[in-house]
Amino acid sequence: MIYKIAIASSDGKVVNQHFGRAGVFYIVNADSGDMTFIYEESRKTAPVCSGQEHDDAQLKALAAMLRDCDYVLVSRIGYGARAALERDHTEAFELPGYIEDSIRRLLSYVEVRNLLNET
Repeated sequence: MIYKIAIASSDGKVVNQHFGRAGVFYIVNADSGDMTFIYEESRKTAPVCSGQEHDDAQLKALAAMLRDCDYVLVSRIGYGARAALERDHTEAFELPGYIEDSIRRLLSYVEVRNLLNET
């Protein structure tokens, strides 16, 4: 199955950004069948969090910008941001590390979850 994934990364190599502090999200299409992914685009954004403070309207706008994605990979995400994404049916995962490794971990988890939900 093909999934669209947004990745919060400062360099396009590692998942290393907090959701609300990310300046760019790398968008990939990932295939859970052969565990590969293809870069699609980058979406630049203004960080919506500073310290522990954030603007709810900006947070919702950022979530809306990613609503076509199935999943978001981040190093950290707060409850409010996670809820905003889930309202748009996008699921967030804290999977810091090399992008390739994080995508494979996510796809493996999704495939197992799908198998368990079939029974």
